[in-house]
Amino acid sequence: MVNKKLLSFILLALLFLLLGLGTLSCKDNKIKPVKEGQTSIITKKGDEKMDTKKWLSEDEGRFLLGVARETIKNRLSNIEESQIDWKEIPGKFQERLGTFVTITIEDNLRGCIGHIIPRESLIEGIKENAINAAFKDPRFHPLTKEEFDKIKIEISILTSPQELSYTDAEDLLKKLRPGVDGVIIKKGFYEATFLPQVWDQLPEKEEFLSHLCLKAGLSGNSWKTEKLQVSTYQVQAFEEKELR
Repeated sequence: MVNKKLLSFILLALLFLLLGLGTLSCKDNKIKPVKEGQTSIITKKGDEKMDTKKWLSEDEGRFLLGVARETIKNRLSNIEESQIDWKEIPGKFQERLGTFVTITIEDNLRGCIGHIIPRESLIEGIKENAINAAFKDPRFHPLTKEEFDKIKIEISILTSPQELSYTDAEDLLKKLRPGVDGVIIKKGFYEATFLPQVWDQLPEKEEFLSHLCLKAGLSGNSWKTEKLQVSTYQVQAFEEKELR
């Protein structure tokens, strides 16, 4: 029989490794996911910090939503993914950008995983995180064929995180921008993030930070009592218009 302490240590080490690679679930499943309307209109967050020429058009966002849905459908049908023909892929989709894919059913979170630090091209990230959100989010069982027609998909494209310098808790509150900044907190091996969309559910800065600390496995008051490493980023999000 495997020693329980050894097994716990191995599982903890794997979790730390996962966090270190920048792969995170995007929202606590106790927080209802944001719905930004029933259209796939571009949602620009903090575009003053990003080269606006790199923002995707609405048509490009729709295309990537289609890629995410087709990827999930193929996995459910055991259809092998075809190799990407890079000659046919627009340059924007070949850039390395962080991505998240969020899946909901009737406004309830069904899976959400992404990479804050880009490890692959934009289109590869969307495909990988579509699979991760549908089948590998540890908070949920893998998506089934019966659920597929009920899901709605949202994709988020992230700017590179920038460390936020602050002196104390009061200064941190002043520098955060609700509705604009996605926030990452880190202390040692503890790390968590909320996308900018979460501000719609947690508009008060104090509550936002407390929930984020709890998600990271820290005390809800850690942002007040400890010096955390804080980084921010911005997001462009696209959401499916309606159920298929």
